Amino acid sequence: MTTGVIPGGHNPEPRPSGERMPHQRHQPGQASPHVETRSRSSVITARAAASFEPVGRSVATARAFVRDTLQGWGFGDVVDDAVVLTSELVTNAVVHAGTHADVLCLRTDDGVRIEVSDRYPEREVPLQGSPVNMGSPDREGGRGLQLCAALASRWGVEYTSTHKNVWFQLDLPERPVGTRAAGPSLPADLLPLADGRVRVAVVQIDRKGSISAWNEDAEEIFGHAAAEVTGKPLTDLAAWPHTPGTGTGIAEALQLSRWEGSYGIRGADGRVTSVYASHLRVRDTGGEPSTVCLLVRDHERAVLQTPLRVPASDAGGASDGQSSDPFEVFIGSPAPDDLDGLLQRTVERARDMLDGDSAFLLLATDDETELEVRASTGLPSARQRFARVPVEAGPGRYGSARMPAVHDDLAAVPGAVPLLAGTGMRSVVTVPLKVEGRLTGSLGVAAEAAGRYSNEEALRLQFAADRIALAVESARLGELERLRRGSLSFLVEASDLLAGTLDRDQTLALMAQMTVPTLATWCAVYTIADQASEPYLSYVLHEDEELIDGIKSLLAKVPPPDPVPTPGARVWAAPGEHAHQAALRSSMRSLGLTGGPTRQVSSGIGPTLATASAVGGETVVLPLVARNRVIGMLTLGKPTDEHFRQEILELAEDLSRRAALALDNARLYSERTAISQALQRSLLPPGTPHIEGMEVEVIYRAAGEGNEVGGDFYDVFPIADNAYGFAIGDVCGTGPNAAAVTGLARHALRLLAREGLSGPAVLERLNSAILDEGARSRFLTLLYGEMRPQEDGSAEMKVVCAGHPLPLRLRQDGTVEAAAEPQPLLGVIEDLELYEQTVTLDPGDVLLCVTDGVTERREGTRMLGDDGLADVLTTCTGLTAGAVAARIMRAVERFASDAPSDDMAILAMRVPGLQKD
Repeated sequence: MTTGVIPGGHNPEPRPSGERMPHQRHQPGQASPHVETRSRSSVITARAAASFEPVGRSVATARAFVRDTLQGWGFGDVVDDAVVLTSELVTNAVVHAGTHADVLCLRTDDGVRIEVSDRYPEREVPLQGSPVNMGSPDREGGRGLQLCAALASRWGVEYTSTHKNVWFQLDLPERPVGTRAAGPSLPADLLPLADGRVRVAVVQIDRKGSISAWNEDAEEIFGHAAAEVTGKPLTDLAAWPHTPGTGTGIAEALQLSRWEGSYGIRGADGRVTSVYASHLRVRDTGGEPSTVCLLVRDHERAVLQTPLRVPASDAGGASDGQSSDPFEVFIGSPAPDDLDGLLQRTVERARDMLDGDSAFLLLATDDETELEVRASTGLPSARQRFARVPVEAGPGRYGSARMPAVHDDLAAVPGAVPLLAGTGMRSVVTVPLKVEGRLTGSLGVAAEAAGRYSNEEALRLQFAADRIALAVESARLGELERLRRGSLSFLVEASDLLAGTLDRDQTLALMAQMTVPTLATWCAVYTIADQASEPYLSYVLHEDEELIDGIKSLLAKVPPPDPVPTPGARVWAAPGEHAHQAALRSSMRSLGLTGGPTRQVSSGIGPTLATASAVGGETVVLPLVARNRVIGMLTLGKPTDEHFRQEILELAEDLSRRAALALDNARLYSERTAISQALQRSLLPPGTPHIEGMEVEVIYRAAGEGNEVGGDFYDVFPIADNAYGFAIGDVCGTGPNAAAVTGLARHALRLLAREGLSGPAVLERLNSAILDEGARSRFLTLLYGEMRPQEDGSAEMKVVCAGHPLPLRLRQDGTVEAAAEPQPLLGVIEDLELYEQTVTLDPGDVLLCVTDGVTERREGTRMLGDDGLADVLTTCTGLTAGAVAARIMRAVERFASDAPSDDMAILAMRVPGLQKD
């Protein structure tokens, strides 16, 4: 891949940016109808270009290139759409068209334009008036133009005689600009509440994302001394609320010139403190950039939060000197794009308006049967975020979120408002959020005293809810759309990663790493070997590596979830309950309340409590179903009292389907590999026997990745007392078909030789057996012999060489000579007349037998050959059989740089004699 970035400049030759149909061909020099060219005032401020080879991995590389480019330009709002479109268009080029793909990113003042070109311009020219067929969304290819039409602001296709260029433009959403307005003067009792001294943590982050400054207030709030955190990346401490497609990541936020928002910082005690932060990007006199972060506790956000702008029409305030209601000041401003910010501001203003101690806002699910907690103040919102409660909590109007309700004393009606259970709130007023008569949410304000609210407060709150309901619903739909696009990009990358491996363990690791921390805080994968097996805990991952062992130990004590094939996520309460009971027992023992020793268990209470906190939130189980069988379960969990939102569970369900198929493919591949290896090993000799008075060494190399047996084979086996058979052969071809004939030949040789037949008779019967295989038969060359060590220290060899490279004899004086004569190979003609030759090896002599993979080793036009093998053998005088075989193999490997393309076998037999010093 080649890339280039060119900052600044104008586009010398603007490309058409109209709505030309995908099948239209632009002819040079001819005006094209329905085409609007880019305005001359649209200035290109930066360019980035890259070229990608026609291979599958280029698609992922192109996505990364576009993502890095746009994030570097500060265009995080359109990154997900651009990545999805680029992925489809580059796939069409490098996978379906099989050509190089050129990607060009152009930055302008109001958006970004991306062009993807390939070298496959041929397209059918449709007849005039024929309908345009943009392809089916169910097909593997052809979706790129449909996605352009759905996601891009403008797009088009251009053809030339050598190239096809598809371009699309994404406009940036309008952001409020100008001077920030100040808030109105308020009475003291309406000012934001701050507990005691307000501490502002000042943290400076260098260009690498590491902490370079940490003030005293930061030490007080988070418990870390400056020396402990200086030099560490901020990402080690930040608990970023990362959800695909719904926000900027911490790394991106630190690169922006200015940023405000909420996240968490993990303190020295392991707990996460919710903070509100204001980031400002600065540079020193030397031009070195850094980011200054001001952080306060989240409930003190008013210290840093920039007030929203009020339109000119609303800036005058109330007439007749009357002060405006603080909540109406808020709802008169334009709704921000950030849904979480809008909801949080809503509950804060609602609490202040009714002088309450807490407030909460819930949004309805798509089927309007449940409400999700999305914002709260004065309550443990961070722990109960995305908790779900039913819309109809009980009989009557007071049990339904569809109607306004006032509860004077919750102690008299336990469970009337499940969200407030155990919070100390006594009185509450709730009103529905409705858009065109449809329930979209619920807004409530609560107080610790009983009888605080009446119908008058309910009417005021309902009026405010009616004013804000449409803005909330619009922001919610915008968030869902961003989440959908981010989820699509997430699933595309997940599918690429899962399809890139057939290793079972790596697939399990990928499944967990894709879910943590994007979808869940921790994850566990159970696998099921077969229908009769129990689920087995195969992999555990937590975003904090120090908690993995504790969760793994906990889950090992909990019975696994039932392998139910029903699709969708189901809640699994067992881990949280078991962890809670274990933490309770450990706490009681540490306090000596159980009568047992306290010193021995006090050291273990910390990890136990940490594990209980890690798995104390909602835990869900998704089945891994592949080929109509449950092969495992994907378990996702949240820390104490946290819940999953419905959109995340739907995304996790899509991921589980893809992961299940990838895991089952890895399992099938592993099983078939194990079967193949077992069958191949069965074709190899069980071992080389020990022969008194002889040294025997074998080296065997099968060609092809993963092959243990090929077309070459060898064997050394006992025939009778003090008589041993040996063979080395080569079946025509390589791979499984040749290996099948190998097994036939080796087993037949052993059987026939032990029947007392001579060497020629053994080979003649083997020849008949090969010919009986018919179409499956293959010709083979074979060197077969029998050895008999003699009492005088020599060895008698009877050899039959049927079409095989001749065996070489190395004498003590270094001379090398052929030890047999060539005869016809096997598997070609029916009537063979073979004969055997007798060779006597004196002490120190070596008999070397090889297959043609050794002698035919090539490097360009050069070949080792029989003469080259003989030259190497002359240097082996005095070496043991093992050393001779090793030197021959080393010479063969060094003869050429490429990997061997043919099977090789080396059989060295030596009569012991004097060795060189």
